[in-house]
Amino acid sequence: MAKTDDADFVAYVTGRLPALRRVATQLAGDPHRGDDLVQQAITRLYTHWRRASRTENLDAYVYKILLRAFLDERRLRWATVRLWGTPTEPEPGDSRRPGPRAEDPAGGVADRLLLRGALATLPPKQRAVIVLRFLADRSVEEAAEILGIGSGTVKSQTHAGLNALRRLLGQPTDFGVTP
Repeated sequence: MAKTDDADFVAYVTGRLPALRRVATQLAGDPHRGDDLVQQAITRLYTHWRRASRTENLDAYVYKILLRAFLDERRLRWATVRLWGTPTEPEPGDSRRPGPRAEDPAGGVADRLLLRGALATLPPKQRAVIVLRFLADRSVEEAAEILGIGSGTVKSQTHAGLNALRRLLGQPTDFGVTP
């Protein structure tokens, strides 16, 4: 890749990284897995940068890569393995000390953790629609293009996903509509 292409790639990724990490974290339900998804997505983007940089809507192209990485990961058996707990403390006299812990991106806010848990219960495509529409602030048409589905499907998945989230969070599901 030419130096100008590299510079354009680095500039684009640097500018979009916070948004990509936010979306990936919500998709994956875990900031570490979200970072893995972002890494996969930007690696794939780099290999196709010349073609991608000429697309009309580069953000939609990148979100599509990110969502495909998420959906592919969900299909892999190893993705079901979870490591729980915290690292053990070193034995007395052991010179190795645990390093500083990264700050929780949710900032300890209980509502965000509750929402993250509720999102994790949604089916992958429904979760993808909700995250694209409300976290990535994509239109119905953009979400449909990214996911490769019809706009009607995006609308119905959004409706079903929001109702499921409202049920899980103890909120009314009728959208205030009276029969």
